[in-house]
Amino acid sequence: MYQVIEMYGDNEPWWFFEGWEEDINQEKVFEELEQAIHYYEKKYQQLAQEYSMMKTKDRYLTAFWKDGDSRFCEECDDDLQQYKGLVLLKNCHPLIKNGKEQHETISYSGKAKCCKRLSPSTRSQHEA
Repeated sequence: MYQVIEMYGDNEPWWFFEGWEEDINQEKVFEELEQAIHYYEKKYQQLAQEYSMMKTKDRYLTAFWKDGDSRFCEECDDDLQQYKGLVLLKNCHPLIKNGKEQHETISYSGKAKCCKRLSPSTRSQHEA
């Protein structure tokens, strides 16, 4: 099974922090990869017209955003950019290329702005 997922939240879609599923707005399921790719590309074109900026990692993990689309985070006392994510997954996991999963690993040196998901206890686990 293949899934094309749209999400909206604080993080680009390639981070896959714990609880990332809570940011899902829409999910479409496909039996065949070709069907999923066709739908992904259609949604990609729609979102590219709606959003002024975008970045794609590993082809099927794309973040779209607009300047000024942010939310205030009381925990970190800062505004956090909001992202519209579009991803294509296989069996709820990133597609695999050359035997490696196609997403970033979670590390403290990675994305410190995500204060609610990178608590001090999580940081110490990933620094070791």
